[in-house]
Amino acid sequence: MAAVYDYIIVGSGINSLTCAALLAKQGHLVCVLERNDYLGGCIKTAELTEPGFKHDVLSAWHPLFVTSPSYAELADDLARQGLVYLNTDTPTASINRAKQSCVMSTSRADNIAQFNLLSQGDGDRYKQTMEEMERDAEFTFALLSNELVRFKTLGLLWRQLRQRGLQGLLRFFGYAMSSSRDWLTQHFQSESIHSLFAPWILHTGLGPDANFSGAMNRVIAFSLEVAGMPVVKGGSSNLVSAFVALISENGSQLHTNSHVSGIIVENGRATGVQVKANDNGVASTPFMARKGVICNVTPDQLYGDLLSPEFVPQQIAKEVREYRYGRAGMQIHLALDQMPKWIDPQLDSVAMIHLSDGADSVSKAINQSERGMLPDDCTVVVGQPTALDPSRAPQGKGILWLQLQELPSHIKGDAGGTIDVPPSGEWTESVREQYADRIIERLCEYIPNLKSSILSRSVWSPADLEKLNINLVGGDPYSGHCGMQQFFAWRPLKSIKNHDTTVKDLYHIGASTHPGPGLGGNSGYMVAKHLG
Repeated sequence: MAAVYDYIIVGSGINSLTCAALLAKQGHLVCVLERNDYLGGCIKTAELTEPGFKHDVLSAWHPLFVTSPSYAELADDLARQGLVYLNTDTPTASINRAKQSCVMSTSRADNIAQFNLLSQGDGDRYKQTMEEMERDAEFTFALLSNELVRFKTLGLLWRQLRQRGLQGLLRFFGYAMSSSRDWLTQHFQSESIHSLFAPWILHTGLGPDANFSGAMNRVIAFSLEVAGMPVVKGGSSNLVSAFVALISENGSQLHTNSHVSGIIVENGRATGVQVKANDNGVASTPFMARKGVICNVTPDQLYGDLLSPEFVPQQIAKEVREYRYGRAGMQIHLALDQMPKWIDPQLDSVAMIHLSDGADSVSKAINQSERGMLPDDCTVVVGQPTALDPSRAPQGKGILWLQLQELPSHIKGDAGGTIDVPPSGEWTESVREQYADRIIERLCEYIPNLKSSILSRSVWSPADLEKLNINLVGGDPYSGHCGMQQFFAWRPLKSIKNHDTTVKDLYHIGASTHPGPGLGGNSGYMVAKHLG
């Protein structure tokens, strides 16, 4: 007999877990099916290097989640299931080639004072930006946490039109379309402040010259000041464990090693899924859904693999073929015999530090990667989990979480001229380790005790990331390019509204859908609220 639920959710990333928890709390019987042998999607904690060193393999930092409507609704439940967040009052910083650093605080007064010391007037202009963000916060965050083609959103736009007037509303959207470079050059003279904020746009899948990147820079700066840089005590997998306990407590189920191979459509509506046969060739019994199926997958998977071609109109098939994936990423995890000691001691306690020279260096590395080149001097994201959570490593020791976001999926050459690229353009083990060597050597310039402290490392190339998670096509950590032509109402496809699909009662969530990537759980939240 087939198992029957109210809703089937394919995939177990943050959007799936959020959606499942909310639906289960509303009294629906939910089943989450995950193809991997662990739950969580891009949330995974593992002892990758040495025993007792707990590394977050992919995502690690949760400012977007703790400021999300999902967390606002589920925080007490998750805390009851054991979730504990740790935080800091120095969430981020940067250091450039000239060894000049800039630290951001959760105190606006401190930020204003420091930025004015770097360049007179920069702090005052930062204050003005933050005050504008406060005035616009409700509208801005509503656009990022609501489905766009709904009466609720139309009502929001109508209220904003009445409040601001037509020209004022157009001015808001026109200003939002500005680039990160526009915002930085128009508001800050200090190159250190440029280096502080410019790299953050990479975490949205954009670049400093992209439309809307200025708005995202301001949103991130505002969020960091408000929320800091929270991490889950003991590792991000504890967030997944809390979700699993909450979902199970409400009578719903989660299954690993369950690779969904097709969506069952009957009388024009999604009624269940078929799971791939096991290793012994024994076909699995279908999982049936009374009310709907929710897929946390890429457009290629949904319309190319899971749905029969008869349910994929020609225009949709065309748009799926045109769906573009973004730059690739790399993760480097280091187990350290002692805590890192930076050349600027105030960086020792900062959660996340960028090695960057600002918009020009970010733009250069992006350009090199988009031409298929390994950047000679890419932006390095240095996360210090043990600065916030000593339990991630044995006493007195530390870990570093390094992320690179300006790499090509297919390699044509090395801009640095020292790495031999195979004719196939593949990320071989040799290329992966040589590029990691380049990054470590550069990082040693800023952390003198780093080289002698490294016990072991684990490096994950774009090819490794795609093997780990099927949604990371080509190693793209954001499941799709985030430019304006593929964002907001046009994400993932221009002919599909909200999180609907071409089949009734079949819904599409995840990083490939509005509002895009990030650990906020917003697409899962939107669908759960719509269905509930």
